[in-house]
Amino acid sequence: MTVNITNMHVRVDGHQGPVTLLEDVTLNLEAPRTAILGENGSGKSTLAKTLAGLIAPAEGAVQVNGIDVVKEVKRLRREVGFVFANPAAQVIMPTVREDIALTLRGRKLSRQEISERVERAIEEHELTSLADRPCHSLSSGQMQRLALCSVLVGEPQLVLADEPTSLLDARHRRIIAERLLKPAAPQVILVTHDLELARRCDEAVLVADGRIEGQGSPEDMIERYEEILG
Repeated sequence: MTVNITNMHVRVDGHQGPVTLLEDVTLNLEAPRTAILGENGSGKSTLAKTLAGLIAPAEGAVQVNGIDVVKEVKRLRREVGFVFANPAAQVIMPTVREDIALTLRGRKLSRQEISERVERAIEEHELTSLADRPCHSLSSGQMQRLALCSVLVGEPQLVLADEPTSLLDARHRRIIAERLLKPAAPQVILVTHDLELARRCDEAVLVADGRIEGQGSPEDMIERYEEILG
């Protein structure tokens, strides 16, 4: 899929008037795996949420594979999955199994097909022992794994993941990295502070103070990011 952003501005209402979160962003993303780097508050999560149609730009054009993220939100939802940095924001069903199945509801699938896909996803994501657990009883790391599983079971063409490994231990960080970066995985855009994960991507984008500071190889962008950090 191709992501095209042209002269995009994102603003929100503040106490003293509009606050600019992203300013004059023009960007084209086609790589299978892209990392978005930047300090907290730089605008990188806002960028990902805009691509997912969760935030509407004040100006400019944003298309994901030709889909206008403002005018064609329903179509966008079928093609793009979003994993929130806080998984509690998207895990809404009573049990793990039900939350995974929710993604497939409303699709032209039989009950058996839904059941088979859910059980396969549970096994692939090592959630078998948790499948019938209440979601509210999960640890933050378990909930993050569930959130990713619930997105991937829908087989999106593009996954936007905001800090998908931040709540995980070392073992599960490796497992999630393999799942997101394997050749058969969908196209992925990762917002991350995990520089090892970023190094495994094909391309990286550096965001600072609401602007795109660079786009290129992960090593080059990490070097520039570390310069910003001082």
